[in-house]
Amino acid sequence: MVRVTTPPAHPPQSPPAPPAPDRRTALRSGAALAAGTLTAGCSTAGAAAPPPTPTSTSPRPADSHPATPTPTPGHGTATPTAPTAPTPRTFPSQPAEITHGPRTRPQVALTFHGQGDPAIATSVLGEAEKAGARVTVLAVGTWLDEHPDIARRILDGGHDLGNHTLHHLDINSMPEADADAEIRGCADRLKRLTGSIGTWFRPSRTARASPEVARLAHRAGYPHVLSYDVDSLDYTSPGAPAVTRKVIGEVRNGSVVSLHFGYADTVTALPSLLHELDRRGLRAVTTTELLS
Repeated sequence: MVRVTTPPAHPPQSPPAPPAPDRRTALRSGAALAAGTLTAGCSTAGAAAPPPTPTSTSPRPADSHPATPTPTPGHGTATPTAPTAPTPRTFPSQPAEITHGPRTRPQVALTFHGQGDPAIATSVLGEAEKAGARVTVLAVGTWLDEHPDIARRILDGGHDLGNHTLHHLDINSMPEADADAEIRGCADRLKRLTGSIGTWFRPSRTARASPEVARLAHRAGYPHVLSYDVDSLDYTSPGAPAVTRKVIGEVRNGSVVSLHFGYADTVTALPSLLHELDRRGLRAVTTTELLS
């Protein structure tokens, strides 16, 4: 596992979250844990105030690839661990923005917006692995800055890892140059940590990408935008049973489910959610496997 301290690419972010609880506490705690680790879901309703919008940068030419920034003296860059992480793939039968996979196979993709306490994220990954499930994590770039080890942990567990922008701002409302910087900033971090820009891109604070954002993502190297057809609404903290009911009530063959790290209800709900999926004959796989 490679450790790296990456130089800040934008103005300082919010102070780090409080120390992580142990696994048992992370799995069983509710409101107390949520108060310390909540992160804004991909909805502007009730969301915490975002960090300052990054300074605009000129977009790169269409045929360019995400570049690895030159390290500041005194700071290192990560050497990717062999083998290099998977890269984005084109799925010819799928649209530019994917909301679900084939309805003919009993598989679903649980996709997690990657932000929040890394101990909770690790607990979620562990619970999934114990049940034989694999998930997809769309990581926020500043989260990777703060917890660089988490990228390799996700990949080593057999999960998909993708891009959920640099700061988790309302990307559809941003000027083109700023939106481009959000996509490429997270891609740069993923590439330094894993050797790949990640397998997927999901826009932040929206279920669907605007045509401009989809074009920028494609130019940055992502053939598809990954959306979803089932929203767990876990970021509203409705309680673990409500999260399970919402997902199970709507999920079907090929569904892509939106979930979040950093919410106590999600952690508590996961074992029962996986059990209910299994009871219905649905297997939780990575998005790549779902579409392959």
